[in-house]
Amino acid sequence: MKRILFVCWGNICRSSSAEEVMRTLVKKAGLEKEIELDSAGILSCHKGELPDSRMRMHASRRGYNLTHRSRPVCTEDFYDFDMIIGMDDRNIQDLKELAPDIETEKRIYRMTDYCRVKMADYVPDPYYGGAQGFENVLDILEDACAGLLEEIK
Repeated sequence: MKRILFVCWGNICRSSSAEEVMRTLVKKAGLEKEIELDSAGILSCHKGELPDSRMRMHASRRGYNLTHRSRPVCTEDFYDFDMIIGMDDRNIQDLKELAPDIETEKRIYRMTDYCRVKMADYVPDPYYGGAQGFENVLDILEDACAGLLEEIK
């Protein structure tokens, strides 16, 4: 069983979307029993909340149903997950600071490292922008999740 945790700042836009995009791809590939997914945020200020309503709307137009409830990253995540995937450099740095030791720090990866088509250094936070920002995030995540699935198959 491969366990993957997606992480962004608040777990209400990017990481919750990455979790659902990846879940959809995993389901289509028939790998639900081999790959387990979750998402979390660096912050706990949105704990228990559904993803941002704008993100849910844009995702639903593409057939994704975002139902994850936000939760913060915890120490156990570094032991429970094989891969912890951050959306941007700040997330990566925060995760490294939260990692309990050098071994668990090696489980941290960058989402855009799995992009195959989109050229992006990070997954931008769409929270303070308009509709195009949410669409761009979904474009990047669809590409990166497909690349990630290809790599772990």
